[in-house]
Amino acid sequence: MADEARVSRWYFGGLASCGAACCTHPLDLLKVHLQTQQEVKLRMTGMALQVVRSDGVLALYNGLSASLCRQMTYSLTRFAIYETVRDQVTKGSEGPLPFYKKVLLGSISGCIGGFVGTPADMVNVRMQNDMKLPQNQRRNYAHALDGLYRVAREEGLKKLFSGATMASSRGMLVTVGQLSCYDQAKQLVLSTGYLSDSIFTHFIASFIAIGDLALQGGCATFLCQPLDVLKTRLMNAKGEYRGVLHCAMETAKLGPLAFYKGLVPAGIRLMPHTVLTFVFLEQLRKHFGIKVPS
Repeated sequence: MADEARVSRWYFGGLASCGAACCTHPLDLLKVHLQTQQEVKLRMTGMALQVVRSDGVLALYNGLSASLCRQMTYSLTRFAIYETVRDQVTKGSEGPLPFYKKVLLGSISGCIGGFVGTPADMVNVRMQNDMKLPQNQRRNYAHALDGLYRVAREEGLKKLFSGATMASSRGMLVTVGQLSCYDQAKQLVLSTGYLSDSIFTHFIASFIAIGDLALQGGCATFLCQPLDVLKTRLMNAKGEYRGVLHCAMETAKLGPLAFYKGLVPAGIRLMPHTVLTFVFLEQLRKHFGIKVPS
């Protein structure tokens, strides 16, 4: 009797990313808080303590519904495109997709995912930052869907896509660093013949991808941080910026380090979020994937 393999469904990547986001959300919240402070008054630890003291430990999970909504748009889209196209291209072929094609596919899927996820990303930024504002300036979105509806109604549909260019650019680099490198790392580990397709293999492949992320993705995080800062500021703005260039000029007045606010929590979040995403994804494949003859 032929062995059976389990194939990932198109939405598994979004679900796995949601699981990872539930674990790393506090770091994402601290990154946003650091990026939106006008002057650098607090670092990561100080900001965390201030949030807990003023609003309690659960305040570190403010905006979680928007974060999950972002993963179910941004991550679901990039995983769905990447895995669906990869599987279609390799169907009937003798071997896996070459690495350069994985990189190209990762770039395209990340770009599209970044654009699709921009509205939820905006609401996520605003919900996380709301507690910092005076009571009369808070937006008080009840949840992610309420935030999306109110932005569209009060500020127009175009506003939902503020920062889309920067979100798409960042999505390209992150997706190549995660999906393409993990895919290649898992292929290399399994090709040795020493390990089976188990959770231990998934951890090893994730950490190999993390090693690449330390060079490529870590550098990408450093290089993309100015874009991330501008994206966050534009999404959180209340009309004070006329566009990307004006936002960049206003941020530059605070000094060159203003473009690297939130770099530490963004960098720390990278490793656990990547590892957890792929471990959750592989477990979803194992337990709920579609069975096909191998």
